Amino acid sequence: MVKAYVLIQTEVGKAAPVAEAVRAIDGVEAADDVTGPYDVIVKASASNVDDLGRMVVASIQQIDGITRTLTCPVVHL
Repeated sequence: MVKAYVLIQTEVGKAAPVAEAVRAIDGVEAADDVTGPYDVIVKASASNVDDLGRMVVASIQQIDGITRTLTCPVVHL
């Protein structure tokens, strides 16, 4: 299992609807509106890195109002 945090920047005023839409995606554990350089932070999991990438590119990035994402895979050191 691969876990990651996906940091999302949105258009002005779109953070809440983006977070709501992201929560409906399979594999998303949480999506919270935040303040700072990013507008929404998502905690997600997938069976492998390829599936995680597909989730971000094919599902998350397709949501209206998202301008940029940054995916941060969790590592165990």
